[in-house]
Amino acid sequence: MKKVVVGLSGGVDSSVAAYLLKQQGYEVIGLFMKNWHDDSVTISDECPWLEDSNDALLVAEKLGIPFQTVDLSEQYKERIVDYMFAEYERGRTPNPDVLCNREIKFDVFMDIALSLGADYVATGHYCRKGELIDQQGNTHYQLLSGKDPNKDQSYFLCQLSQEQLSKTLFPIGELLKPEVRAIAAEQDLITAQKKDSQGLCFIGKVRLPDFLQQQLKQKKGSIVEISADLDLYNQKQTSFESIEEELEQTSKAFSYELSDGKIVGEHIGAHFFTVGQRKGLDVGGTPEPLFVIATDVKENIIYTGQGKSHPGLYRSALKIDASEMHWVREDLMLKEGESIEVMARIRYRQPLQKARLYSFEKASYLMFDEPQSAITEGQFAAVYQEEELIASGVIN
Repeated sequence: MKKVVVGLSGGVDSSVAAYLLKQQGYEVIGLFMKNWHDDSVTISDECPWLEDSNDALLVAEKLGIPFQTVDLSEQYKERIVDYMFAEYERGRTPNPDVLCNREIKFDVFMDIALSLGADYVATGHYCRKGELIDQQGNTHYQLLSGKDPNKDQSYFLCQLSQEQLSKTLFPIGELLKPEVRAIAAEQDLITAQKKDSQGLCFIGKVRLPDFLQQQLKQKKGSIVEISADLDLYNQKQTSFESIEEELEQTSKAFSYELSDGKIVGEHIGAHFFTVGQRKGLDVGGTPEPLFVIATDVKENIIYTGQGKSHPGLYRSALKIDASEMHWVREDLMLKEGESIEVMARIRYRQPLQKARLYSFEKASYLMFDEPQSAITEGQFAAVYQEEELIASGVIN
């Protein structure tokens, strides 16, 4: 009998994942990850990790499977939290959920599971795994989008490797969310009606600004409004020496100076804001709401523009440094100078966008058919062919 360790989070998805695996004849063990100790940044008087741990225990008891809690808070702080603070300080916007999957769930946690004699690790992610065998008899594992288009979580797993995928199961990937809740209700699981968590990965219900302000100091600076008619947006260079030069130029974010606009307000620190953000600016009196179009953490200035169609929000290409490019399907990796048509997304839940992926010695580039809003440094771009996620990288 194959042994599977399920990451029981105390939510409905992992609960049903554990139930389905047991039904399929696996020997199932439930493991809860405790990743954070500091309760000062959780909301009100709730203690979410304790509540979630208790729910996970009750589910394990109901299913008749062994259960234990593992404390990974030291690794989580080192690999996720410290990285997040460093990235925000640089004026970038990291994605802790993608990192948590790569560094914690499918690395540290997987090592613990395998040390317990597990053949596989399973999670409650809405995605699927496929297997292809090539003519030489080599197996290639596919990361496929979940059947539920509203819940597909393949984006969050975009940094997984072939080795990690080979030992992973996604039991609910073929199901829709209402079906998962129905199974939980039928089995009388305590998590059947529990709301999905909205906090940082495994920390709980954390207000991100509160979390950041623990370590990043407040520092007042100017909010500058940039006109949509700025000459910068109308400069068009038509002749490039190479496609690489064109991509390098097209992928660059617009750069502003204080004299390009007018000061319309004050903020508490440029590193607390991200491109595309509308809330938290507290500037009124404009015909259309202001959106962040750029942040300058060195000068501590936020540049904004009116309306979601402001040209400062849009770019047609993005750059991924060679060291930050990751191929889930290593056998599909592009050689230098090659390009392929793909679908891509630059944030979770964004509909897939048509693009072409180019590979060069120092960087890869995604050139989109349509300009994209709020391409954000530090976020992950995920690359698909049909329903398979084949590669990803950190946007530069």
